[in-house]
Amino acid sequence: MNAFGPAAVLGLIFGFMWGIGCSLAILYSIYLGGYRKGIEESLAAQKSQRYQRALEKIEAKREKAAQR
Repeated sequence: MNAFGPAAVLGLIFGFMWGIGCSLAILYSIYLGGYRKGIEESLAAQKSQRYQRALEKIEAKREKAAQR
């Protein structure tokens, strides 16, 4: 521990926390972007093919769960 010195240890700790914080911020922004896009597609007058396929899959899962 003495070979590194306290400044290097603090730098490692702060660098790790900074890296994790930035990663979480990026993941959160990606999540929000997808959420916003999903809301936009659900409110659109004409639904996209991808939205329709996803809706069919969800309805099929709900029907399967209701049959149990």
